[in-house]
Amino acid sequence: MIWLLRHTRVAIPPGICYGRSDVALADSAPAEIADTAALLPPLPGALVVSSPAGRCTALAAAISPDFTTDARLLELDFGAWEGMAWDDVPRDALDAWAADPWGFAAPGGESGHGLLARVQEFWTARSERPLVIISHGGPLRLLRQLAEGRVPDILEQPPALGAARRFG
Repeated sequence: MIWLLRHTRVAIPPGICYGRSDVALADSAPAEIADTAALLPPLPGALVVSSPAGRCTALAAAISPDFTTDARLLELDFGAWEGMAWDDVPRDALDAWAADPWGFAAPGGESGHGLLARVQEFWTARSERPLVIISHGGPLRLLRQLAEGRVPDILEQPPALGAARRFG
């Protein structure tokens, strides 16, 4: 059995790129974390693995004091775009990304292929124990597709903030 959970809201205004940035949680986060954690049934013996980003570890800590972190669960690295308003990213760069979401990487960042490679590595090496994974939209969309036996699609809609989904 595997549970995939997405972190809750962050204190970043809409329209800001914050993939790998370790940003503060929104004021509403404590209640949202409690609501998301309550979606899980008791899971004795489950391994809880989180992205090292604070927005994920806050949820992991609410689920288990014995959680571990794994950098392969971090969000896509947007490099020089981190912290920028999306409106300030040059249009030609956004067009290049839209034309090749698997191969394009922002300056100093990571491509879709890079994200998929580390997510697949995590998926292949996962424990056979019941598993709770707390991560971000990019990795979770790919993990969901892998759990369903589908071909990865980086453009598929990510799970909602605070969402939890069980497989197996």
